[in-house]
Formats: sequence, C-alpha cells, structure tokens
Amino acid sequence: MRGNEDDVGARPPEVDVVVVGAGFAGMYLLIRLRELGFTSRVLEAGGDVGGTWYWNRYPGARCDIQSVDYSYSFDRDLDESWVWSEKYAAQPEILRYARHVADRHDLRRDIEFETRVERAVWVGDSQRWLIHTVAGEAISCRFFVMATGCLSVPKEIDIPGTERFAGATYLTGRWPHEGVDLTGQRVAVIGTGSSGIQAIPLIAEQAARLTVFQRTPNFSVPAGNGPIPAAKLAAVRADRAGYRQAQRVSYGGVPVTAPTVSALSVSAAEREAAYERAWGLGGLQDFLGSFNDHLSNPVANELLAEFVRNKIRTIVDDPGTAEALCPRSYPIGTKRLCLDTNYYATFNRPNVRLVDLARDPITTITETGIELAAESLDFDTIVFATGFDAMTGAIVGVDITGRDGRTLAESWAAGPATYLGLMATGFPNLFFVTGPGSPSVLTNMLVSIEQHVDWITECLAAMRAEGSDSIEPTEVAVQGWVRHVNDVADLSLLPKADSWYIGANVPGKPRVFLPYPGGVGRYRATCDAVVARDWLGFERRGPHGTRCADGVVQPVAPDVQMMLEAMASFQVPRPETLSVAEARALSAAGDAMRPPGPEVAEVVDGCFPGPAGDLAFRLYRPDGAGPRPLVLYFHGGGWMFGSAVSDDPFCRDLCARAEVIVVSADYRHAPEARFPAAVDDAVAALAWVAAHAAELGGDPTRLAVAGWSAGANLAAVVTQWARDHGGPALRGQLLVTPATDQSGGRPTMLDNAEGFVLTKPLMDWFVGHYVDDTDRFDPRVSPLLAADLGGLPPAVIATCEFDPLRDEGVAYAEALADAGTTVQHVVGRGQIHTSLHAVGVLPSGAPFRAQMAAAVRRWFATG
Repeated sequence: MRGNEDDVGARPPEVDVVVVGAGFAGMYLLIRLRELGFTSRVLEAGGDVGGTWYWNRYPGARCDIQSVDYSYSFDRDLDESWVWSEKYAAQPEILRYARHVADRHDLRRDIEFETRVERAVWVGDSQRWLIHTVAGEAISCRFFVMATGCLSVPKEIDIPGTERFAGATYLTGRWPHEGVDLTGQRVAVIGTGSSGIQAIPLIAEQAARLTVFQRTPNFSVPAGNGPIPAAKLAAVRADRAGYRQAQRVSYGGVPVTAPTVSALSVSAAEREAAYERAWGLGGLQDFLGSFNDHLSNPVANELLAEFVRNKIRTIVDDPGTAEALCPRSYPIGTKRLCLDTNYYATFNRPNVRLVDLARDPITTITETGIELAAESLDFDTIVFATGFDAMTGAIVGVDITGRDGRTLAESWAAGPATYLGLMATGFPNLFFVTGPGSPSVLTNMLVSIEQHVDWITECLAAMRAEGSDSIEPTEVAVQGWVRHVNDVADLSLLPKADSWYIGANVPGKPRVFLPYPGGVGRYRATCDAVVARDWLGFERRGPHGTRCADGVVQPVAPDVQMMLEAMASFQVPRPETLSVAEARALSAAGDAMRPPGPEVAEVVDGCFPGPAGDLAFRLYRPDGAGPRPLVLYFHGGGWMFGSAVSDDPFCRDLCARAEVIVVSADYRHAPEARFPAAVDDAVAALAWVAAHAAELGGDPTRLAVAGWSAGANLAAVVTQWARDHGGPALRGQLLVTPATDQSGGRPTMLDNAEGFVLTKPLMDWFVGHYVDDTDRFDPRVSPLLAADLGGLPPAVIATCEFDPLRDEGVAYAEALADAGTTVQHVVGRGQIHTSLHAVGVLPSGAPFRAQMAAAVRRWFATG
C-alpha cells in the first residue's frame, strides 16, 4: 500500500522534515508537523501504518501495558470514543486502532509506504539532509527524524545451518500477514523471550508436537486478561485529563501508587500475601512494585524471584521441566518481565517438550530438523523467536553520514552516545524518537512517544522563530548525559543481566545500558529544564551567528539529587536560622533516621581524659585476630554538632572495608567551647590513643587519623602537631571533605553556596561560632596556611564536586603534594559535602568510600 498519490514524482523533492517510520511515533509527528505548518514526508518500509504492530503478527502478540494506558492522549475525542475490548489488547486490535487514527486524521496522503531509506547525508553548505531511498529517490530536508521504533529490527539468526532447513521457517517479528496454519505439524520454537512466551501456548494448541528450545529461562507473570477492570475505567472516566497528566509525571507512564515499604521490613507472611495479591491482579507494575526495593536490593529481589520460581514449580507437573524453567542467572526484572496467558501450564500438555540448551546445545540445523549434542529431532516448521537488535538496530541500519563525513555507526562503535536520547553530536538537525538514552522501553511507549514528539516539534518551531538553521548537542552535554544514564542504572540491579537492555543478545554489539531508567516524569522535567535554560547543552547556528549554552543538565548524582528534592519537599528549616540548641536537635533527629551501617565484630564505648574533663569515644573492631591497625577518627558537625557516635555508620563502614580498628573521639563544641578547645581535645585524643593502642587491641606502630568535614580539619591539624612534637608516628591521614582554609572564600564557596545541604551561610555560621576573625589565619584553624607542609604522612583527601569546601580540599591536596607528601585525591563526581559519609542512604557514595578504604589498607600493608 502506498499513500494516496501513487506518482512518486508528484512528491516534493524538498521539504522541511523527513520522518522515517509510520508507527505511533511517526503518525503523531505528522499530525504535530501539520499543525505547526511544516512540510513533511513520512517514509515507511511497511505496507501500512502501525510500526511494531504492523510487523509483529505472531500468535498471541499483545501489549503488556493495559489498553487504556497504551493509547494516545493528544486527541481527547478519540480518547473518549475509542473502546478497547479487553485489558491487554491483542495485535489485531492495536493495529485497528492505529489505522483508525490514520483514517481519522487523513494521514496516509503524506505517508509513502513500502519505501525504505537507504542512506542520509548532511550537506553542510546548504545545512540540509539529503535522504536516499532504496528506489533511488533523493529528498532534501532541513530536519531528519528517525521514528523507527525500539523493537523493529529482528536480530540476525546466529544458529549454524539455518539456511539448510527444507521445511518452513518463520520469524516472530516478521510473521506472515495472512497467518500460518500449524495444525498437525511438528513445530520447533527457538527462544523464550516475550514473543516466544506469548506464542508458545497458542502454537501448542495447533501443533501435533511442539518442542521449545530455551536458551535462558525468563520470568513471567500471569496477565489475568479479560475485561478492563471497572475500577480502572472509572478512574479514567472520572477525570480523563487528570489521569493523562498523572501518566506524564509517573515513573513508567502508568499512574500507580509508588511503594514506600521495603520487602525486608515486613514479616514473611505479609510479604507472601503481597506477592499473592500482585500475582492475582496480573500486570508488571503491580508485581514489581509490590515493594520499593525489588530492583535495588539483591536480597529483596531474590525473595520475589523465589516466589515466582515456587509458582513455576507449583504449575508445572514435571519437576525437571519446572526447574529448567526457573531463571537463576539474573535478578528478576532486570530483563523485561514477561506477561503471559498459560505459558507455564503449556508444558503440562503431552504434545509439548522443553529442551534446555544450557544442557544440550544446538550443534546445527539440518535439512530435516535440529541436531543437538545428544540427539537429532525432525520438524516440519521452525519458529525463530530470537528477539530484536533493540533501540539502535533500526537507526544504524540506515547509513547516516553527518558533519565531517563521519557515519553514525562509526560514531556509535563503542555504544550509542546521545543527549537525552534525542540527538547526537556531529549530526545536526537529526532527531531520534525514543532513542537510546531515553526512558523508552522501560516505560509505556505511548507516553514516551508523545513527550518526545512534542519536544522535537516545539524545538523546530523555536528554531524557526529565532531564525536558526541547525541545532546539535555539544560533546560536554552528551558525555554528561551518558554518565547520568549509567549513574542511574548503576543505582539499580538492571545492569546485572545479560539482556537486550545492554545489547547482550546481539553478538558483537557494544555492551552499554541503552534506556534511561530514571522514569518518564523525571525525564520530562529534565527535558523541560534544558529548554528553560536556553537550550542547555545545544549549539544553534544561523545567520545571527552561533548560540551555545554549554553544560551538563544533570551533574549531581541521581540519588543525591533525589535526596535533595526530598529534603526540599520536607521544608526542613535552615540550621543557621535556629538557636544552637534547636539546630543540634535537628541534626540529632536526622542522625536517628539513618540506616545503622554494616555490622562489625565489636563496638565498645568508653571515655578518655581531655584537658577539661573526660570525653567519650566509641571503638569499632573488625573481624579477625589482633593487634590491628588503628585509626583515630574525628566527627563532623561544624565544630558545633555531633559526638563520638554521630558518624556511626561511616565509622562502621571504614572499619569493615579497611579492616582496621576505628576509635571515634569526641571533642568540645562551640559556642560553649570556642577555638582552640576542639584542637586541644583532638591532640589529647591522639596522645591517649597512641599510649593505649595495645590495650585497645591495636598496633601502636600502625596508627593513622581520619575525619569528616570539621573533623577532617582537626585530623589535619593533629597530623601537623604530631610532626612538630615528635610523634606519635602516623601512617596516614584520611581527610573527607575537609575544611582547610577559613581565611577567605574560594570560588566553590560561592559556586556551590546554595542548594547542597552545606551552604555558605551555614558555613559562615559555623565558623563564626568557632573562631574569632583574628584566628582565621591560625594554622590550627586553617591548616592549609601552615608555614611548613613537609614531612607529613601520606594523605587521602576526598573532595566532592558540589561542596562549598571543594576548593579548600583540592588546594590542600596540591599543597601537600608540592611539599613532597604522597597524596591520593578521591574526587566525588556528582557528590555533595554530606554524601560520602551517608552510608546506606546514598549508594553512589560507596565506590568513593571503597577507594578511601583501599588506600587506608595500603598504609598498613607492611610492618
């Protein structure tokens, strides 16, 4: 089928926009482009609209998002008039819906079907793309949009001998439109991903004998398909606009109540009941979202996985088959969780057999069937349910050459690098709809498609209004976004599976986490922020010259950003606006809410003599026989807050990771005891610990000091004191986000002055209570200003990117190195002043703590 005009010559050779693909993305793009007055041509390889739903016609193909959610929201009349027949629509109904939209908006007159794009070239002189079709036509356009879908190119079959088979072969992703009758046949299905899981039960009803060849078992939950739940329909109809808006700001594009309870915080009976309820409801979101830590906590994940495995054992009669169907090599949910109708029960049929390829691999396909290591099987038909070259296959399948003659395939040789999943550096005016680096396949695709199309078309309108000829992202913006996508993924278990999310299903494909797992609501807000910040990260060129607001849109670590947002929503008062007593109470309340940190072998509380009376300490002892190295630790709190136990989780973490005894010593606080009281107490603590190291279980010859923030200031000061007073000898100093210079503001004191917990006003408040202005230059307040920084033990200095004190720590590291001290500088990218010691709260701080602990172990490795 072609568009209404059969004469291709009548099509304009020059248009504003060429769109590749007439699925749900291409259709909505065409509608928006018409509304905005852009001329366009939509090129579609298939014979009609529908994209994925045009090609995927295999038995049982249906959506795994509920029908009322998996539909357009832009056309209110359509939204209200279209009635879905069941909870999870099957492929024929979804295709009817797509065709209805095409008819309703008269789209086919601007779509050229059975037209495949071969290559595209950016012509810099004219600032236009030249698009070449397989038929030999060349089309010039200003803007080029790849709306080719995420799961539209089947992966190549990589089984030897496939071409030798004399029977019929079918690919689920390219199923014949006229259908296939498998009645009475001997059928092999290779692959048990989503397509296989949907097709196998229906093929089993037709085939005389069905043999399922499983490479990797998949987790699947029952769809519970049937009529659309009345409560769901009522919620939509009661406030359709509100429901659609809730979709747009949700995590997955489906309005659900986000869970707040850990699977580990309830009893086994409560947990089992919750799993049973979710299993009975049917649906991916309810099941994975029955608790809040299934995709972040391995222990919680394994509890859910074992629940499903027990369901498989209950459903499947043969114990051996049941165990073979039980996934064990990856966490549940890290591959796309499947939705099925009677999949596991199908293996109870007498005509169905499972072959576990992990035990008995295919050696070759022969003329008559499939040869295994242990046997040969004959078949009439082989069905390949072997998946897709996801997210990038359709894009790099077109030979796209950008600026400087570099192809997109070359640019993405090590993995796709995009800004927001929308554009790539070196390819001006080229846009991707739901491209790699966008939420896409982790979400309701219709919600993500509409958001992308709206953003792209609004971008084109803005460029037209300002007179820009081209737009492309900067390398800084792209690198920053790729880092952010990976940072978000690394907070979860998602990268733990060899899934198509990382390209692991395609031999030779770079292993990069492809979709953005931060959710559609957060992603939408990020895209809006880019525009609001004068198109941050984009370079626009035109007759007016070049405009560029370079930068990184999400530079703060994602878990840190979420914490900051949560704190802002709680409207916690600023400490410097409170009395000292109130501020201390606020700090103590926050400490009480923290996770406890890792277990250690022993915790002992005691006292040591200070200059003005006894002071408290807490000792943390690791597993194993002593004597052990000993680290004296000073807590943070602006010389005003805290105690020997206030940094308890961090001290436990250091003890466990570095395998050292940690002694956290208290000191007197301002304003009651101003400088130099804290310094005098810190010196006393060092002298006492050195003298009593053996009775504390430590090795007196293997001592070090450590501290965080104000405590790091004291650790640096006592390290200089020990050098100047003949000991004790120290193996090292660990200074975590240290305050080293109170003589005047450095750039980051202003650049990071607000929004990152420790603010400039709060720091000024701390310092004002601690010292007089005349003391700010004293090396015991500002150790960076010491006349001599030589002869000091090795230092590990950790600084954070968004810390007002960052420059002080960097300067101290550089000054020590210049003076001959061995320095390891741990740079907390994306971190704030308080995040590295937030054990159990901010996972992104853990790698930096691991670096610090490894350095501490090295100090004590010999002697």
